[in-house]
Amino acid sequence: MKSNSRHPARVKILFLAILLFAGILVSRLYFLQVVEGATYRAEAEAQYLGSQRADFNRGAIYFETKDGTLVSAATMKNGYTLAIHPNLITDATTTFEKINAILPIAPEDFFSKAKKPSNWEEIKKYLSPETGEKLLALKIPGVETVSTNWRFYPTGKLAANILGLVGYQGDTLAGRYGLESYYEDVLKRDESELYQNIFAEIFSGLEKTLVKKSSLEGDIITTIEPTVENFLEKKLAALNEEWQPVEAGGIIINPKTGEIYAMANLPTFDPNNFSTESNVKIFSNPLVENAYEMGSIIKPLTVAAGLDAGVITATTTYNDAGFLELNGRKISNFDKKARGIVSMQEVLNQSLNTGAVFIMQKLGRATFSQYLWNFGIGEETGIDLPNESPGLVENLKSSRDLEHATAAFGQGIALTPIMTARALSTLANGGFLITPQLVKKIEYTAGFSKNITGDNGKRVIKKETSNEITRMLVEVVDKALLNGAVKQKHFSIAAKTGTAQIANPAGGGYFENQFLHSFFGYFPAYEPKFLVFLYLYKPVGANYAAQTLTRPFIDIVKFLLNYYNIPPDR
Repeated sequence: MKSNSRHPARVKILFLAILLFAGILVSRLYFLQVVEGATYRAEAEAQYLGSQRADFNRGAIYFETKDGTLVSAATMKNGYTLAIHPNLITDATTTFEKINAILPIAPEDFFSKAKKPSNWEEIKKYLSPETGEKLLALKIPGVETVSTNWRFYPTGKLAANILGLVGYQGDTLAGRYGLESYYEDVLKRDESELYQNIFAEIFSGLEKTLVKKSSLEGDIITTIEPTVENFLEKKLAALNEEWQPVEAGGIIINPKTGEIYAMANLPTFDPNNFSTESNVKIFSNPLVENAYEMGSIIKPLTVAAGLDAGVITATTTYNDAGFLELNGRKISNFDKKARGIVSMQEVLNQSLNTGAVFIMQKLGRATFSQYLWNFGIGEETGIDLPNESPGLVENLKSSRDLEHATAAFGQGIALTPIMTARALSTLANGGFLITPQLVKKIEYTAGFSKNITGDNGKRVIKKETSNEITRMLVEVVDKALLNGAVKQKHFSIAAKTGTAQIANPAGGGYFENQFLHSFFGYFPAYEPKFLVFLYLYKPVGANYAAQTLTRPFIDIVKFLLNYYNIPPDR
C-alpha cells in the first residue's frame, strides 16, 4: 500500500518534467523560427541546396558523324550558382573582397545587390565545381554557393535553331523551341527524390519531390552531320557578309530518305547564352516556320506536272511574246523580252514565266493545282520540329487563271523552305513524297532503342517523269547556269535558281527592288545522295539568285562529293 501511494507523486514529477521540457523546446523553436528565423532559414537553405546534388536532369542530344561517331550537341553540366542574402551581410566590402579573391566579379553589380532588402540575389551562374567548392570552403556569412545542373551545348551556336533551348515554363524547366521542345517527352527527366531532413523542411519550406520514372525517357541521336553542318553555316556566314540579307538559310537533305544532314539559318544565337538575346523571334526556325514566295525554283514542279500528265514533252514549243495578259493583268518574263518559238527545255534554261503559264494552261487549273497539292504544297511536311507552318497557298483555290498562272512560276503562293525542299525531292527520288527528319534514333533509358527511318511515302509522279525532269535540270547546269561555267566534268548536277519579288504588305503588289533569292540542286543527278536548298531574303546589291547563290552551291557540291568520297557518275 505504501509503495503504491508513491506512484502518483512520481507521475506528477514526470508530468512536470515533460511540461518543462516541452516548454523549453517550444521556447527554443520560437527563438529559432521567429527571433532568428531569417538567419536559420538561410543557413538551412544553404546547407540543403549547397550540399545536395542538383535535382535538374535531362536526356542528351547527339550529332552523328559520317562514320557513326556520336558528338555531344546538348548535355548536362554540373557546377554552382553564387548568390547572397543581403539581409544577412553585415560587412559588404569584406564579403566582396573574399569572393573576388576567388571569383572576379563586377563590384557595382555586387554592391547594388548587397544593398537590396531581399533574402536572395543571384551573383553568378555556371561556376565550375572547382570554383564553387573553393567558395563553399570559405563559409562566408550571407553567401550561398548552390550546387546545380544546367543545360549545356558543347558546340555553341552550331545548329542552334535545330536544337532549341531549355527554359522555364512557369516554375518548370522544359524544352523551348527546336528538338528540345519537340522531343520534350523523351528528354525530360522527372526530378529524383533528394535527401531532406526535418530541419530543412521546417526552416526552408522546401518540399520533397517524388520519383517518377518514365519508360519513354531517353537520349536522341540526330541526322545532323556536324562537319557538314559547320560547312553550311560557314557558307551562310560568308553570304551574309557579302550580300547582307535580312535572313539567310540552307538545307542539305537526302532526297530519298528525308534525313537532314545540315540545316542552318542566320541570324542565329548561342543557346548557352540565350538570355542575352532581346528578340525572342531569333529562337524560332524560319526554315520551318516562315513562308516565302520562292520564285522560279517552282518551275521544275510545273514542268514535271506537265510531263507527268502528258500535256508536254521537253521538245514541246510555244510562242513566247515576252508577256501575256490574264484577268486584266500583264504577266512578263523577268527581263520582259520575247524569245519567239521556244521549247520546254528553254523554259527552264532561260527561266521563262510565260512558259510556266503555258504549261499551267495546258494542264488546266484543277489538274495543275492537284499536282501541287500532291507535291505537298500547302501542308506540313511532318518534320520533327515545333510550330511548322503549312504556308500560304489560297491562290490555288481561285477560280481565275491569274492566280494559278503566277503560282506556276512561284509567285502568289508562299512556301516554307522545308516544304520546298520536300516537294523538289520528288523530282530527284523517282517521284516519292518523303518526310523530312532530324532524329534517326532514340536510346531509351529502359535499355532499348528505336530507329526512326523515313519511308518513300506516296508516289506523286512517275519514275519516267522524275528521270526526264532530272535530265532537263542537268542540261540547265551544263549549258545555261552561268553559261555552263559551273558544269562538273565527272558529275551530273541538276539545279535551278529562283528570284522572287517580295510582296508589299502595306498596299499590295510587289517591291521593285526587294527580292528573295533561292537555289536548289541535287547530285549525283540520277542517283542523288544530296539535295541542297539555299535562300537569301532581301540581299543587297544583286537582283538575281544566279549572282549570289551559284558559286556557294557549287562549293557545297564539291565539299560533299569529296567529304563522302562519292564516285563519278559520268
